[in-house]
Amino acid sequence: MTTGEMVEAVPRVVSILSALLQRVAERNDAAAAALTTAEAQQQRPVSAFQGLTKPAISIGGYLERIFRFASCSPSCFVVAYIYLDRFLRRRPALAVDSFNVHRLLITSVLTAVKFVDDICYNNAYFARVGGISLVEMNYLEVDFLFGIAFDLNVTPAAFASYCAVLQSEMAYLDPPAPLDAPRLHCYSAGTSDHHDDPAAAATVHRHNQQQPQLTV
Repeated sequence: MTTGEMVEAVPRVVSILSALLQRVAERNDAAAAALTTAEAQQQRPVSAFQGLTKPAISIGGYLERIFRFASCSPSCFVVAYIYLDRFLRRRPALAVDSFNVHRLLITSVLTAVKFVDDICYNNAYFARVGGISLVEMNYLEVDFLFGIAFDLNVTPAAFASYCAVLQSEMAYLDPPAPLDAPRLHCYSAGTSDHHDDPAAAATVHRHNQQQPQLTV
């Protein structure tokens, strides 16, 4: 398999989600850099997800690595996005930035895979994929589950709404021709556009006005 074929095999939802989170992380990095040292120390929350240094791998490269080695279904990345949004709503002091986004991603995807896919790798394997220790992976998973209050259920309407947000992000990054609009193939079996919930999607967009800003 050539490199081009491998890149093409990555679902569009992975690149769209990585682009969205990259923009959010860069914006929050810039906001944090504008603060004085004292202000930064006061505003930076104590979190298990906060690293001391920025990982060398990009957000896009990290998500592609998770997809290729963890064999996640495309639906898992949408559900991980939903879980991440729930987590950040319950912890408004935590802003997605370059110091925590990788740990948030590996943990949210791990949680989504266990809930969505019939077969998945164990925590030790995900820890190796994510570049962290098994002890840290286990701790992050528990902290994440408590952070979302174990709210793992995702209704078809909620799934469709978040897919619509990612679909709009795709249109923003790659404006389609009027008669040839691309589709974001992230729907799971039994889910259709008829389940779309405009109210839920509006809630996601309103979250953009708060910190942490997950959607744009």
